[in-house]
Amino acid sequence: MTRSKHAPGYVPNPNYTQEDWDEVSDNPPLTGEELSQMRLGPADLPQDLAALKSRGGRPKASVKRIPISLRVDLEVLEAFKATGPGWQTRMNEALAEAARKLRAA
Repeated sequence: MTRSKHAPGYVPNPNYTQEDWDEVSDNPPLTGEELSQMRLGPADLPQDLAALKSRGGRPKASVKRIPISLRVDLEVLEAFKATGPGWQTRMNEALAEAARKLRAA
């Protein structure tokens, strides 16, 4: 009895048979020409997929900012939050303006 040709990597398993493996593993081996045309690496990604290389996350700020814990009056916090998204940036701008006035005085 001759052994049937099957895809490499088949390991006997109670969940599937050799015939199951052979049936779904019907990709022919790559030819030398196909192998020579392969492009590997992120430099070969199409332009629209280049964004996938991005790590994402918070963008780097042009000015160094330091996270702190600050206690403010509830009415101050509510007033800034009521202005909608970006309230923290607006609060920072108000504090920066106050700091400029303190330095000038």
